[in-house]
Amino acid sequence: MSHGLKPYGQVGPASPSVKVTSPSFSRNETLIMDLAELPFRITLNSMGERFEGESLARYLVDADAAIVGLEPVNAALLDRCPKLRLIAKYGVGLDNIDLDACKQRGVKVGWTPGVNRYSVAEQTVGTIIGLSRNLFFASRQMREGLWQKIGGRQISDLTIGIIGLGNVGRELVRLLQPFGCPILANDVVDIRNFCDQWQVTPTSKEEIYARSHVVSLHVPLTEDTRRLMNASSLAQMRPDSFLINTSRGDVVDQQALKTCLKAQRIAGAALDVYACEPPADMGFLKLPNLVCTPHIAGNSFEAVVAMGRSALGHLKEFYQVGASAERPSRLAA
Repeated sequence: MSHGLKPYGQVGPASPSVKVTSPSFSRNETLIMDLAELPFRITLNSMGERFEGESLARYLVDADAAIVGLEPVNAALLDRCPKLRLIAKYGVGLDNIDLDACKQRGVKVGWTPGVNRYSVAEQTVGTIIGLSRNLFFASRQMREGLWQKIGGRQISDLTIGIIGLGNVGRELVRLLQPFGCPILANDVVDIRNFCDQWQVTPTSKEEIYARSHVVSLHVPLTEDTRRLMNASSLAQMRPDSFLINTSRGDVVDQQALKTCLKAQRIAGAALDVYACEPPADMGFLKLPNLVCTPHIAGNSFEAVVAMGRSALGHLKEFYQVGASAERPSRLAA
């Protein structure tokens, strides 16, 4: 087939057509082998195309089920793809899927919350260490010929603020325990029992901004969290603090953060997600007090396999093939 999109499996023409939109899923040999065992007509995005809008509709027009990552699934797409009966989420966020539109058209949505929480939390801890001990910025300075022995601060003496105490936020709390650092947390749900168990102080966002040496974001993208970190909230942060975002790009107002970093109002920031991916503002990405990674926090080998097998579990559950996913799953109408 064109564009390197390859069908897998020994199946007949009546078998369900399943198309994978995610490039990382489509190039993972473990997941490809798992797919080959299933009685579906499988098409992979093996050339790594970025599907959206018209290109996504053309790709999925004859699919019975789709395994999607970050691609937008909305009413317009579903109307173009009337055969679609199942959207299996590869990942954890549902902000790219219009659940109401799916429900109205009888399209099931399968997803597994928290399936990549270990991967995201581990990268967050690594980023906290790199920022607080000055590893990232010192490395950049050395490549520029500068030898400045500034060793930063130990995590044990820092206050870490976590906004969003869901699966990833709670895993981050667990991983931070050996450091013995004070942890502040905020969430829209009642987190008091968890905080009591793990010696975390529940507090307001404003107090987290004012007291924390590191503010780490772990919230879903909703209308309430869109541009949560804006000019006003950034202005409330300590001048020696760092901002970390591994949740969703639109949680941070990128232009406001750019202005803040250029004026050195905070010590620095680390972003793994962006409002537009890949980001095009090279002036922003090259700021000396910004650490940027290409949306890889939840993309460890183990997380990719776990997310992929979760999506396959939803396929098997929907079509009643073999056992369902090992992890707790949700199949919404």
